[in-house]
This record gives sequence, C-alpha cells and structure tokens, in this order.
Amino acid sequence: MTSDDLSCARWRKSSASQPNGSCVELATDGRTWVAARDSKNPAGGVLVVDAAPFRRFLAGVAGVRSPT
Repeated sequence: MTSDDLSCARWRKSSASQPNGSCVELATDGRTWVAARDSKNPAGGVLVVDAAPFRRFLAGVAGVRSPT
C-alpha cells in the first residue's frame, strides 16, 4: 500500500482520546509516510506527511511542558 491508496490503511486513535469523538486518527506504513484524519469525519480529507519529520514533531511535542 502507498500513501496514494489509503483504502486498506489501519487507522488508530490515541489511547488518551476523549469519548466525545474529538480525536485524530493516524495510519502509517511504518517507514515513509504518516496519514492523519479527523475521527468524526473519516471520509473527509487526509493529511499525509513524511514519517521522519513527523517523528521529530512528536518528539518536540513530547518535550513541551504545558504552562502552569
């Protein structure tokens, strides 16, 4: 499967997602791309990005502390 054909993608939500449905779902091929979509509108648009920059983004977010 390529990022051009996401029909067989295995979408997953965060275990920390809220029950109100305000979630982002992700799918990946594990190496080259990551796709994101709104869980409330799975037939809507999909954002596909390169996996390496996305991993760096997640690492940066994980390192950010929320203001107190």
